[in-house]
Amino acid sequence: MRFVQLLEDVVIAVFRVLVGISFLVLIVAVLVQVTGRLSGASPVWTEELTRFALLYLAAIGAGLSLRTGDLVNVDVVCESMPPRIAWWLRLISAALVAGLGLYLLPMAWQYTKIGTFQTSPALGLQMSYVHFTMFLMLALLAFFAVLRVVGMIAGTTNGRPDNLNLPQED
Repeated sequence: MRFVQLLEDVVIAVFRVLVGISFLVLIVAVLVQVTGRLSGASPVWTEELTRFALLYLAAIGAGLSLRTGDLVNVDVVCESMPPRIAWWLRLISAALVAGLGLYLLPMAWQYTKIGTFQTSPALGLQMSYVHFTMFLMLALLAFFAVLRVVGMIAGTTNGRPDNLNLPQED
């Protein structure tokens, strides 16, 4: 289990940095666009780069959000159940997310490969780099869901996202 925890910590650190880089690219592109509009010479590529950065931001952030509980989460039902039933519901939910993500990965890879025949109009970027965001999002959702399932079965986690694992008040 120590290896799994180390792997999770490394993946989290790397993808947090990548989320920050995506956000930075997004901010810079928007600032260049706004500055260009004020001066009357807005570069065409800024709008496209903004869209691509936003796609990467969402794709990378989805897996991290699953882990922290920042995705839309209807936990009112789970948390109102007895602890053992809530645990089973969280396990089934994580297993379904992992299964769906893994099931869709080959189709997302096909979609990514289609992008090799296309380029973006303004940046001239091969669209497979943009289409890869779908594959990345599904892979990260599946990865973090599998980690949750493994942790629950091994007994190292209760399956609750980080934002629900608050210390109990005395």
